[in-house]
Amino acid sequence: MQVHRTELDGVLLFEPKPHHDDRGWFSRTFESAAARSAGIDPSAFVQDSQSRSRKGVIRGLHGRFGRGEAKFVRCSSGALFDVVIDARSDSPTFGRWAAFRLDDEQMRGIYIPRGFLHGFQALTETADICYRIDAEHDPAEDIAVRWDDPDLTIEWPLAPTLISERDRQAGTWTELQSFLRRAAENSTLTGSRGRGRT
Repeated sequence: MQVHRTELDGVLLFEPKPHHDDRGWFSRTFESAAARSAGIDPSAFVQDSQSRSRKGVIRGLHGRFGRGEAKFVRCSSGALFDVVIDARSDSPTFGRWAAFRLDDEQMRGIYIPRGFLHGFQALTETADICYRIDAEHDPAEDIAVRWDDPDLTIEWPLAPTLISERDRQAGTWTELQSFLRRAAENSTLTGSRGRGRT
């Protein structure tokens, strides 16, 4: 399995080599050794999840603030247009997004560090995405940005067929940046008060 750097700082593309024969194919979908060589601790993952979407469905753009979460995602059935956005204000690729085709033929996977937003669109009649996540879900840390945000201008390949109410009500990229700045300032103030005098 090969691991490639991408145009976004810290986002890695894992590319396996499926073995094909008359029976079909076999492929590894994750390798601890490859992850460790890329600076990822495989033992940090605590949860595996999977979802199925119908063609044209868009899910996202979702993320977490505070502790955040890193994730490894792949498409186990069908094909997806997968999008990641760097929301880390101190990152050299802050505010940039990249898109990847994930499918059940190439079996590629993406490692997404903490501090990113993530979303995808199903390109086939049904498409399954599998997540490997390094933190248990805390709804209080959920953040979201509209899939059609005017500043991000993500070029989705299909007209959306279904978007959840939560995603339709998500805020803008600009609003998210204001929220994250306030959260960071509050965290700094709370930390200063908590240290006290020695």
